[in-house]
Amino acid sequence: VDLVAALVGLLLFLPLLPFIGTLVRLESKGPLFFGQERVGRYGKRFTCYKIRSMVPDAESRKDELEHLNEADGAAFKIRDDPRITRVGRFVRRSSLDEFPQLWNVLKGEMSIIGPRPQIPAEVADYERHHLARLLVKPGLTCLWQISGRNDVDFGEWMRLDREYVESRTLALDISILLRTLPAVVNRTGAY
Repeated sequence: VDLVAALVGLLLFLPLLPFIGTLVRLESKGPLFFGQERVGRYGKRFTCYKIRSMVPDAESRKDELEHLNEADGAAFKIRDDPRITRVGRFVRRSSLDEFPQLWNVLKGEMSIIGPRPQIPAEVADYERHHLARLLVKPGLTCLWQISGRNDVDFGEWMRLDREYVESRTLALDISILLRTLPAVVNRTGAY
């Protein structure tokens, strides 16, 4: 199911890529794609791909912005992150930046449904009970994404991921998938 969904998704996304790529590159010099190390199933690390939505030196500027972090727990989120470009804000809010992760699904590193993959530094700060989310492949969408994304605090985010891991079924995956489109269209918790 993941492979078919990823192939269909990539075929639908590819015609948009030249347009999005042109906008990204006109506003900010640098690569179109952004690859970042993330933690997958059983703690295995992989490179997660996205459309670049930030300035090219965004990673090196993270430390200087730590005081603006609005997330609690092992996460880093800034609602009006100064590193995000204007085009980047659009591709993030519309979730277009996530489409390259379909490549990660094709490679078997991710699934369509599953907890969102986190960076190693955040996983290193997890409490023991948070590690349950690493028992399944990370996904493009999940309970957290359809429950408010960045408007959900860290504890609730981890609870939703654990709930998914403990009760996942095909019916739950279909429900999450069907509820993802309205969440993306309404930009629920997106920033």
